[in-house]
Amino acid sequence: MPHFINKPNNRKLKLVVQIPAYNEEKHIGLVIKEIPRKIPGISEVIVLVCDDGSTDNTIEAAKNAGADYIIKNTINHGLAYSFQRCINFALELGADIIVNTDADFQYNQKEIPKLIKPIIDKRADIVSGDRQVHKLNHMVSAKKYGNILGTKVVAGCAGYRIRDASSGFRAYSKQAAMKLFVTSKHTYTHQTLIQATHRNLEVCEVPVEFRKREGHSKLIKSVSGHIKKSMSTIMRTTLMFHSFKMLGYLGALLMLIGFIPLARWMVLSYIDGHFGQHTQSLLLGITLMIFGGLSLFLGFLSDLIALNRRYLEEILYKLNKMEFGNHLEEEKLILSPKTKKEKKVEKSDRKRV
Repeated sequence: MPHFINKPNNRKLKLVVQIPAYNEEKHIGLVIKEIPRKIPGISEVIVLVCDDGSTDNTIEAAKNAGADYIIKNTINHGLAYSFQRCINFALELGADIIVNTDADFQYNQKEIPKLIKPIIDKRADIVSGDRQVHKLNHMVSAKKYGNILGTKVVAGCAGYRIRDASSGFRAYSKQAAMKLFVTSKHTYTHQTLIQATHRNLEVCEVPVEFRKREGHSKLIKSVSGHIKKSMSTIMRTTLMFHSFKMLGYLGALLMLIGFIPLARWMVLSYIDGHFGQHTQSLLLGITLMIFGGLSLFLGFLSDLIALNRRYLEEILYKLNKMEFGNHLEEEKLILSPKTKKEKKVEKSDRKRV
């Protein structure tokens, strides 16, 4: 039986730095100019900008700063849509590694070599920049503690430790980019981390600089609205992968709670010697039991749908490999040891040469 092992990759890799942007004419030029164009182990650095329906001069500023490719959304679709569109275009460009960064100049682009090193060294599929939120003095308290709470929720749903779940400064290997698909309309950060564990992708973090923002966030128009949308994305993504577990627990809990008023009705009716009284407890218990049973049924049904989704994900991955090339260096085929006869033939062939 053939088996697979990892081998070091001596081939120079192509890096695409993608920048989703919306009305960032003041900062996007600074971001592009700060991106290093020569990085050890990288043969080519391409800067890709996705203008998300900007109404200012973002496109002109990106052109003047030296962006290699600019794609434009006719209307403002949001960060998640622009992120996925950038990923698809970067794969079409033949990217081996994709770095996503923000257009507001809060991340230090000179740290890109540090961000992509675990991927070059084949220690990770996704590398996320840890902003070390708890140390940031310039972040508003509501956003800071919202980030910390959101990170704990994402870590619990993803099943592995993560220190900064909302960071927009990340690097993706080609394999990771082909396996992930963002369905959220708000942001990609939480969904991709939860997806990663179910797509067998290795995630690591490196500490990065996070500068003070000038102006207002284009994504977070209100902290409460952002939290609401983020929690919705986290819950929907978690249900995609753990529907039977979550709905099963909910159903079991409802049935357990429903047993309490039913038991109360039975005990009091036995004491009174009349089963026509205390009907409130009877109705409450039956209602909770019914909802618990429905939750369990929905859990089974959702699990069957999730199985179909996993097949679709594999089909999508294989289609991506066919479309964008199957040049993954992670797996090298090692043949079974040669027999003595094969070794003798090979040795005699070398002598003839």
